[in-house]
Amino acid sequence: MRILIAEDDSILADGLIRSLRQSGYAVDHVPHGVDADNALSLQTFDLLILDLGLPMMSGLEVLRRLRARNSQMPVLILTAADSVDERVKGLDLGADDYMAKPFALNELEARVRALTRRGAGGGPTVVKHGALAFDQVGRIASINDQVIELSARELGVLEVLLQRVGRLVSKEQLVNHLCEWGEEVSNNAIEVYVHRLRKKIEPGGARIITVRGLGYSLEKAVAAVTTSVPPAPANADEPVSPSPHYK
Repeated sequence: MRILIAEDDSILADGLIRSLRQSGYAVDHVPHGVDADNALSLQTFDLLILDLGLPMMSGLEVLRRLRARNSQMPVLILTAADSVDERVKGLDLGADDYMAKPFALNELEARVRALTRRGAGGGPTVVKHGALAFDQVGRIASINDQVIELSARELGVLEVLLQRVGRLVSKEQLVNHLCEWGEEVSNNAIEVYVHRLRKKIEPGGARIITVRGLGYSLEKAVAAVTTSVPPAPANADEPVSPSPHYK
């Protein structure tokens, strides 16, 4: 999951970046509205955390332009505690949620999780795919309730594939979702992450298909088929009476 933070308070921004990175998100930061608008025009993010009091271009204008481009990206706006009118304007312009400063980081992280789930189509906090389960809150994957050890990159790849089960995901899409600005991640590195992930989840029946030259797809889980067996006679030693014949 990739998040853009548009916040001019460097101390607050640093705290948000550290907290969200520790939770496994790729995080980019811009300090004013013009940079935010440019970044949102050129790249795809899973969530925007937007301060309404940005310099050079207001957060409300950034939001208005984002929605004018028909973007459905979830937006969490940050406002001063007494700015009710701005919060109302932000929500009317298409923001999905808001938080008034000061706020608790654990509450912000909970709202981030809720908004990213909503942006991915909603659903439960634990995503299941056959015997494989991924806890989006705890950032833990398991097979038949046994935790499997995955690196942050492998968890990120798994999360993206689970959101698009049965659909093709290109290497470029994986890079965009997993990597921050300035990170050099090659296609070969993506191949390594997918290879390692495949070895760890295939014992649970989850199959990652490689479409050469195009990308990867997580096969849809196949429900187990059960067949009913006719019950044995009450006393296995007694012969079964033949069916009567009618003339």
